[in-house]
Amino acid sequence: MQIQIAARHGHLHEEVQNIIKEKAAKLLHFFDRITMISVIVDFHTKTDTEVEIQVDAEHKHDFVAKETNADLMKAVDGAIHRIQHQIHKYKEKIQAHH
Repeated sequence: MQIQIAARHGHLHEEVQNIIKEKAAKLLHFFDRITMISVIVDFHTKTDTEVEIQVDAEHKHDFVAKETNADLMKAVDGAIHRIQHQIHKYKEKIQAHH
């Protein structure tokens, strides 16, 4: 599994990138068929930071979540929470059909 982190209109320090990678890697606990996680941090305004997380899974199932907050870590946590919810909902849907 790959984790890619990109920053738009700004720079992320190495420590912050490592923290984001650790949080994103925890998504594997919820769904083990994840092939790639892409985190895009956009510093488009001085007050707000937008975080977009794209998760690619096997069998063409993709999950996308965006969160905007003044605090970068709160935005990351919010986006990860949304992805977890999408994954949980998807797993329930799959298990209900079997």
